[in-house]
Amino acid sequence: MFQKVKISSLDDYFISLSHRNGNNVFFYRINIYNDTIKDFICRYYNEARKNGVIIDGNIPNPDMNNLSYYSEIMGETFSMNRQFFAISLKKWLPTMNDSQCGNMSRAVYDTLSGLASQGKNENILKNAYIKFMCWLYYRFRSIADRLGADNVPKILYNGSVNMYELMLFSILSKSGCDVVLLQTNGDSGYIRVDPVSAQSFAYTEAGKAFPPDFSLKYIQNEIADRMQSERLLGQKPSLNILTNTWARSDGLADAKIPPSQRGGRTDAICNIFYRMTGVDDKASYINELISFRSDIKSQQRKLVIVDGEISPPTYDELSEIRRGNYNSPHSAVAELVKNISFVYDNGLQTLMRYEFAEFMLEKAKETDMNINKFVNMCVYVLAWLKRWQMPLFAGWKKGNIACFVLFGCCRNESDSAFVSLLSRLPSDVILINSNPRKPCILSDKNLREFNYDSSLEIKAFPKEGATLRAGTVAYHAERELDEIMYQDTGLYRNHQYSKATSIVLDTMFEEIELMWNQELKYRPNFSTENGEVIIPVFFSKISGVKDGNVKAYWQYVKRLITEDTVIINGFKKKPVNPRSPVHEKPNPIAPYAQQFIKNGILQKSAIKSHSCYQYGILRGEIQDYILEKLQILIDSRIIKGTFENGMEYAIISSVLNMDKEIVRRIQNFDFTKKNPKILYINTGDSAITQHDAIVLEFLSISGFDVLFVIPTGYCNVENYYNMPIISEHQMGGYIYDLKIPDFSHISGGSKQPWHKKLFRRGV
Repeated sequence: MFQKVKISSLDDYFISLSHRNGNNVFFYRINIYNDTIKDFICRYYNEARKNGVIIDGNIPNPDMNNLSYYSEIMGETFSMNRQFFAISLKKWLPTMNDSQCGNMSRAVYDTLSGLASQGKNENILKNAYIKFMCWLYYRFRSIADRLGADNVPKILYNGSVNMYELMLFSILSKSGCDVVLLQTNGDSGYIRVDPVSAQSFAYTEAGKAFPPDFSLKYIQNEIADRMQSERLLGQKPSLNILTNTWARSDGLADAKIPPSQRGGRTDAICNIFYRMTGVDDKASYINELISFRSDIKSQQRKLVIVDGEISPPTYDELSEIRRGNYNSPHSAVAELVKNISFVYDNGLQTLMRYEFAEFMLEKAKETDMNINKFVNMCVYVLAWLKRWQMPLFAGWKKGNIACFVLFGCCRNESDSAFVSLLSRLPSDVILINSNPRKPCILSDKNLREFNYDSSLEIKAFPKEGATLRAGTVAYHAERELDEIMYQDTGLYRNHQYSKATSIVLDTMFEEIELMWNQELKYRPNFSTENGEVIIPVFFSKISGVKDGNVKAYWQYVKRLITEDTVIINGFKKKPVNPRSPVHEKPNPIAPYAQQFIKNGILQKSAIKSHSCYQYGILRGEIQDYILEKLQILIDSRIIKGTFENGMEYAIISSVLNMDKEIVRRIQNFDFTKKNPKILYINTGDSAITQHDAIVLEFLSISGFDVLFVIPTGYCNVENYYNMPIISEHQMGGYIYDLKIPDFSHISGGSKQPWHKKLFRRGV
């Protein structure tokens, strides 16, 4: 007879007899449910359907016709011995050979002997024997001649087994069958029949109860879906994506590891799928993000950063997705997947199509959405994939890994589906949410979480632009300033760096004077990364006069006047500085501004070669720096009307026609030392000019400190800007029509006469 043994894994069931250690068979009952078990049941069901027997529910007792036919063929004779059983089985099931009859007769004898040992009389033994014979003939005849074959027959039973059914399965197991009992209601019913588990083993693994709607019909549908999916998906692409398994769980540091140094796998693409919620260290957070962006770019990797949320597809994007009417997820995916086209690399296109089809079919099973909602989700995902496939994968070669950053949260199932799909492609996918209070609904088994307790309100990923901001430790500690410490970051050569990015500091009022005249390297968030300097600057406004003390007010302003400070008198209608041009002087750049920009991109070569260009005498890197910051100012759309009413032309005209004194300060600016400063003082009712608003924002982007001194409290500064980018400090009551004093007569002031620093810029 065959011996039941334990398995090392469920896959052992599918090993042929010749590769098992002797005449071993498996007899297990499964009482728990998980994805691994579901996959096993589907596979085992298929095997039992082809080479075995599937029983759904209890086996009916033999009816009168069954018993009558048995009596007609076998008679009423019964003898409790193996020879009788062997002869009877050969006659009753003539397709079995002698070996099969011998094994089964010994199994029948062992089983009935067990009943006899329990005190059962011969009549009970005979009735049990006849029941077994009828069941073998009417329910298991198809496998009688396969018992003990190399391809071991399979029995799948779904239900609560009773004593006689368990005896029959034991007979078949000892005769050369594998048996699986599915017990969706748990193991308690079985234990009543076999208290010591003598006949079968219980399969143990982490799992949960079977779903309430589980049935063999469910398995049939699952198998049908899988077969349909396999026909749809075809062969799995050769590109193998390994997500997170190689990584060190070191947050953004993992993303900065070059693809060639990930995991030592030459046969796989190793990416990460991370969600980082909250802030570990407020003081270094901005620098960490800037360093990350800089490192990715230095590796020549494609980088896409989406701020806030994924914007819905536009009408034009949706119209590019071909679709029709479908009656099932499979028919929808089969047609919609044809929208994926990436002619630059056939292997990547194959991967995109395969992963889209597989993932969306998985989504269809997970949710209860109707077919229309499912199709809409697919269309959105395809539109987003088309939107970003070139920015992420243009010029892609095997081994490259792009990087997609969502600086925010997934709002709904569609953008969650897109983000999850993207993680199955050659791209790092990182969700960064600096504010844990904002919920993100994304759920994915491959997603790795990093959660921190602190939070910061940051609207956009830190990058070069007017809206980049950072706060001091004191500011983020609810403005409780105890002590500010500055740590030297090193020694630098003169003009060692030619590139810089400014970030605007949100501070307490007292911090302005503390840090105003310090070298930049002592300010919070200063750093040097990949040949670029991160410059913390002020872009602030002081409204009102503290305690109405005008004398102390002007003394405070005097203390801010340094060798690097330029004062703009916003109250005067004409420039105070006689060297500055008057308002009416035409701007020589204005007639040509439209020629200097195309599709939102500055035509830098055309600008530099034009006869009206005034900055050609500057060092080359300074010219590039000015044009680069001008492009950033335009792209940021901080100035109202940009790309709406031609404001971009005014921006170009203003920045390319700045006062000579300002341009010289840019030329002389050493990014690791003290930065130039602007004090814009307006004691009257006049508003800032458009030209000044543009230039001051440009100078802030370029690394200047800009401080608006407004004793009237008027909003004569903000009206040209699209968002509240100025950090305002309300100091006290408002005083009007103050006269700007001669600061050289105020104690504690600059030695240089104030009028040499005072100028006014025209339009």
